[in-house]
Amino acid sequence: MEFIDLKTQYRRYQTEIDARMRAVLQHGHFIMGPEIAELETALAAYVGVKHAITVASGTLSLEIALRALGIGPGDEVITVPFTWISSAEVILLVGAKPVFVDITAADYAIDTDRIEAAITPRTRAIIPVSLFGQMPDYDRINAIAASRHIVVIEDAAQSFGATQRGRRSCGVTRIGSTSCFPAKPLGCYGDGGALFTSDDALADKMRAIRTHGGLKRHDHPWVGMNGRFDTLQAAVILAKFPHFQAEVEARNRIGARYTEMLRHPTSDLRPPLCTPGNTHVYAQYTIRASNRDAVGEKLKAAGIPTAVYYPKCLHEQPVFAPLGYKMGDFPESERAAREVISLPMHPFLTEKEQDQIVEAVRAAN
Repeated sequence: MEFIDLKTQYRRYQTEIDARMRAVLQHGHFIMGPEIAELETALAAYVGVKHAITVASGTLSLEIALRALGIGPGDEVITVPFTWISSAEVILLVGAKPVFVDITAADYAIDTDRIEAAITPRTRAIIPVSLFGQMPDYDRINAIAASRHIVVIEDAAQSFGATQRGRRSCGVTRIGSTSCFPAKPLGCYGDGGALFTSDDALADKMRAIRTHGGLKRHDHPWVGMNGRFDTLQAAVILAKFPHFQAEVEARNRIGARYTEMLRHPTSDLRPPLCTPGNTHVYAQYTIRASNRDAVGEKLKAAGIPTAVYYPKCLHEQPVFAPLGYKMGDFPESERAAREVISLPMHPFLTEKEQDQIVEAVRAAN
């Protein structure tokens, strides 16, 4: 059994993927070939914004966003401590200071009731994380940010394809950022990412930073980097993209079925909550159990692959020790790190496989 079944996905779309990659091999424009612009147009239309800018990774997309906003030494950026390290390491990379705000137990999203207390005169941005496949309350987050003249950047590495009150992830804040890492809902066959905005000037600056700080050759108004997305990877996503919405719908169906089968008032197992107004793409189908490690070992013995996202909070990582946080500062994040475990999840999971997984989970608990 596969935790994320990319092999089946390739077999389903092999003709289209092979043809798209072969076209790149034949025309030879491996860097910024025509597939890049084609993909960016398709992604922007899907999200409902004016601009999509593909980049070399999801991590780099966040760094480019911060650099385009001019965020650097002396500035503070708010994010959460229960996430992959990219969400906060990019803040250090531009010379700014990460400020952590705890999550809520219900949906692993930033606790909006705690944001205002974390804002200081140095706060320049908030990076909420749409963890596991659904979005935080962006109406409230955007309202708080607007009242304090702060920019919101959605870290949508795990939520591309999700919606909130009819608006798509990556299209609800001034800048949206996603990842195209192979395991993500819309993945390529290597590293990749994308940025989204309807701000023309900001889009131009992010494109320039992606390509050594200039929009045309030998003209470099800004300090940039080599952050371009590979043409071959764009070809892979273009082949997958016509099937993407069907995969999103399958994820919704499979996730809802998991939840229905695992919901029990007396069980220690707690399935994820899909917040009203949201749709969920279940980049990971993540449950909670107070005896998480024992459950994981029993599932492994039963042949069921699992993963833990994430066993340590960011304030527990040595690199963030200079920030001065200690254990107990973020109790909901710390509790989640000790309890979460993710089950196999992908659009090709069969009901038979799901029944087998659920039976093993019940037995393990």
